[in-house]
Amino acid sequence: MASFIGDHICKVDAKGRIMLPASFKKQMSTPVQDKFVVKKDIFEKCLVLYPMDEWERQNKIIRDKINPYNKEHNKFLRNFYRGTAELVLDSNNRMLMPKRLMESVDIQKEVVLAGQVGKIEIWAKHLYETMVENEDEFALLAEKIMDGSLEEKDGI
Repeated sequence: MASFIGDHICKVDAKGRIMLPASFKKQMSTPVQDKFVVKKDIFEKCLVLYPMDEWERQNKIIRDKINPYNKEHNKFLRNFYRGTAELVLDSNNRMLMPKRLMESVDIQKEVVLAGQVGKIEIWAKHLYETMVENEDEFALLAEKIMDGSLEEKDGI
């Protein structure tokens, strides 16, 4: 699983294509990989781009937890997969983004591709810039989330 490092401002061309930054392509586990899945994020007003190997890993996590004969689980599946699209890089490392997905997260001319563990978030630049967290609030959040988790992993 790749950890994508950095955030990059990219232009959306007239056809709705976005160039994948070379640094992200180099960070992928299989350098020749050119297929991705994109979907709207569950929690934020952004898109999430998964390399195909990570998408398959996410699907395995879901399959291990879901009973397709459970009504709530079926509703989750329907909504999770709603609007997903497979993308293929062209010879210039560009991806043609589905217009309906870009409109759903207010993407127009510029985007920010923000690296995460296993995925890349795609934000409308103007929305990404408004999400600056207060440093003290972020420190408290980090403490809350990470407190004790390192000890549990290390068996301390």
